[in-house]
Amino acid sequence: MYECGDLRKGLKIEIGGDPYVIVQFDFVKPGKGQALYKCKLKNMVTGAQFERTFRSGDKFNEANLEKQEMEYLYSEGRDYCFMNTSTYEQNYLTEEQVGEAMNFLKENTVCNVLIFDGKPIEVSLPIFIDLKIVKADPWVKGDTASGSTKPATLETGYVLQVPPFLEEGELIRIDTRTGEYVERVKR
Repeated sequence: MYECGDLRKGLKIEIGGDPYVIVQFDFVKPGKGQALYKCKLKNMVTGAQFERTFRSGDKFNEANLEKQEMEYLYSEGRDYCFMNTSTYEQNYLTEEQVGEAMNFLKENTVCNVLIFDGKPIEVSLPIFIDLKIVKADPWVKGDTASGSTKPATLETGYVLQVPPFLEEGELIRIDTRTGEYVERVKR
């Protein structure tokens, strides 16, 4: 059980039977009266966001969430198939549930999947993922007019800016939190 003093950004609480994550948090102490806790909440099932103000003394239940390690197997239309690595049970997640993670998912990637009431609701990727460049414009040595980066398409279809010396077929490391190039991976 959480109290208002425990509220902070990133905390997962349950309100009305649904899990919410606190996206933004402000503490307000007016001149007189109770302290106020202004929170921006995001429903972890539907993705809906709203603002709500709580008073000191309010209590919240901890969201009944479970993390399971799952391996991404394949996609079928708009559904993504994940296999639980301990029970070998397969679950299908929708494009909305996978979210931005679909830009970096390749077969056999092990992820953490957040489960609420037996249903998967969110995919957490490893911080760094290695992907191959499948399309990149060639670099002309001495060409500095075009800037210090160029667009490259990865094996998952994601397009990002990379240094000009990188070529098709090279393996690069991507930060999944920002979607940016980190380094070239040596084989």
